[in-house]
Amino acid sequence: MVDRLVPIASSLSLEHALAISNKALALRKVNDILPLAVVVLDAGANLVSFQREDGCGPLRFDIALGKAWGALGMGISSRQIRDRTANRAAFQNAVAAASQGRFVPVPGGVLILNDTGEAIGAVGISGDASDRDEYCAIEAVKAVGLRAEPAEPAEEWMKAPL
Repeated sequence: MVDRLVPIASSLSLEHALAISNKALALRKVNDILPLAVVVLDAGANLVSFQREDGCGPLRFDIALGKAWGALGMGISSRQIRDRTANRAAFQNAVAAASQGRFVPVPGGVLILNDTGEAIGAVGISGDASDRDEYCAIEAVKAVGLRAEPAEPAEEWMKAPL
């Protein structure tokens, strides 16, 4: 008998994660959005992929990670987190402390769902106005054949100030 490592199942494949980040970056170019940092996490909040375009500031990774990590941790998109906690500063501070700072309650953190509606990961994007970041995240997830939560970007994404 040969001892071998047993493969560990992943909730989100590297292939899907790379496809999501590549599609988000392509959408950025088509829509004249500022350079982006794209973080893709699996359901356990493990980093599966990260891409940062030239021109992104050094904080963009941390912001994108906080958007994705917060969405996974709360089970709702970072837009919904912002909306639900807008007037609850003490709660936001408590979650930020509990997550060791990996909590950014602004649009751009989107849950990645499988065909039965279970969260298998999250994508977080930072680089432009949050509504534009969220647009790229949602449309990239949908483009690779998975479901996004929220399912559609806010209508005001195109009007978001640069």
